[in-house]
Amino acid sequence: MKEVVQEFEANLARWQKEWPQQRQGFAALTQAAKAPGALDQKYKYLIAVGIAVAEHCHWCIAANVKSALAHGATKEQVMEAGWVAVQMGGGPSLAYLQLVQQAVDDLAT
Repeated sequence: MKEVVQEFEANLARWQKEWPQQRQGFAALTQAAKAPGALDQKYKYLIAVGIAVAEHCHWCIAANVKSALAHGATKEQVMEAGWVAVQMGGGPSLAYLQLVQQAVDDLAT
């Protein structure tokens, strides 16, 4: 999963050069949505992990697991967020939970 995060980050950097207005706009939205507020950032990233599983986004799972861990989430909290997504999304989300497990195993220090 480290390679998935690196691939995604490389594309974000490329798009910053090739599509700066669009990339900066999305970056501003992301920064505003995930800034500390009524919810701590850790919980915002855990929510994002669940949504990434439900939306079946491989890159989103890797990036948000990395960010959740970096903001103090435990491996157990990340997996639990994934299981909530499975409860809501059923079998397809269960299949994507293995990517959360891989990311936790690969990215947790």
